[in-house]
Amino acid sequence: MQPKVLYKPHSREEVILGPEAKVDQVILGLETSCDETAAAIVLNGRKVLADVVSSQIEDHKIYGGVVPEVAARKHLESINLVINEALSQAKMNIDQITAVACTVGPGLVGALLVGVSAAKAIAFAKNIPFIGINHLKAHVCANYIETDLEPPFICLLVSGGHTQIIYVKNYREQEIIGQTRDDAAGEAYDKVARLIDFPYPGGPNLDKAALNGNIKAYELPFAKVDDFDFSFSGMKTAVLRLIQKEKVLLNKQDLAASFQEIMTEMLLQKTLQASNQFNINKIVLAGGVAANSGLRAKFLNLPDKYTVLVPPLKFCTDNAAMVASAGYFVDGCYDLDTEVFSRV
Repeated sequence: MQPKVLYKPHSREEVILGPEAKVDQVILGLETSCDETAAAIVLNGRKVLADVVSSQIEDHKIYGGVVPEVAARKHLESINLVINEALSQAKMNIDQITAVACTVGPGLVGALLVGVSAAKAIAFAKNIPFIGINHLKAHVCANYIETDLEPPFICLLVSGGHTQIIYVKNYREQEIIGQTRDDAAGEAYDKVARLIDFPYPGGPNLDKAALNGNIKAYELPFAKVDDFDFSFSGMKTAVLRLIQKEKVLLNKQDLAASFQEIMTEMLLQKTLQASNQFNINKIVLAGGVAANSGLRAKFLNLPDKYTVLVPPLKFCTDNAAMVASAGYFVDGCYDLDTEVFSRV
C-alpha cells in the first residue's frame, strides 16, 4: 500500500500521514454532520487525548426530530467552544496539531458547512493539511480507537441513515458488499417508536422499553432479501397494522421487544452470512444503532470462533474522535476547495 501523501496549503511541503509515517501524529477531528458539535484530538489514530461533544438533543426534542436550520445555528454557537475545550483537555496548543480532519458528508448541508469552514480556516491559518472525511468511513474507524484492531474484518454499519455490510480489506480500502434497499435500521426504529408513541429520541427509548418486554409476544415479518442486502420498510407497515388490530390491548413493552428481536436477528444473520462467505471471522459493529443493547448482546454472545469488537457507547454515536482516527487511517478529500455533500 502506497503512503498517504498530503501537502501543506502554503508551503506545499509533503506530509506523509498514517501508519507509514513512522512518527507520532496528532490529528484534530471535527464533527458537525447532524445534531452533535464535536471536537477531538487523537494520537496516531488510536489514543484519544481529548474528546468533547456538545449535544443538541434537548433543542430538537420539542420538534420530535432534528430541524436542520436549528442544528446549523447551534453548531455556529458551539464550534469554537468545543475546539478550545479539546485543546485544553489535551494540554496542547493549535501549533502542535499535525493535521485537521472534519466530516464533509453525508449529513445536513448547513450543519456540515460549519465544521468544514472551521477546519479549512485552521488548516489555512496554521499551514497544516486538511482532510475531508466520509462520515460512514469514520464510523468504521471508531473501532480503531483505544484498540489494536487491524484489517481485514467484516463491519456491520447501522445508523439512522445507513445500513451497510462492509468488507474492510485494509486500512484504506472498504468495500460495501450489502446495504438496505429502503429504510435504514435506525430509520425503522424511529418510525416504529413514533407509532408506539415513544418520545424523542425514538430508537433509544424503544430499546429501553424492549428490555422489559416479551420478544415472542407479537409475530412480525422477517424480510428475505437476496445476497447481503436488507429491507426494513415493511416493518413499519406490519407494526401499524398490529397497532390498529390490537388498539387498547397493545402492550408497548412487548411490541418493542418483539420488534427489536426481529430487527437484530435480521442484522445478525446477514452479517454472519457475509462472514462465512468471505471466510473472515473478525466482525465489528459501527454507527449509532451499534449502541442498541439487543444488537450488542446478540453479537457479543456469538460462539468463540468469531472475534467480535463493539465500540464503547460514546464512539457509536456521532463523535469527533472517529473522524480524527479516519483522518489518520483512511483516504479523504485534501483540497481546500472540497465541498460538503448530503447523500452518498
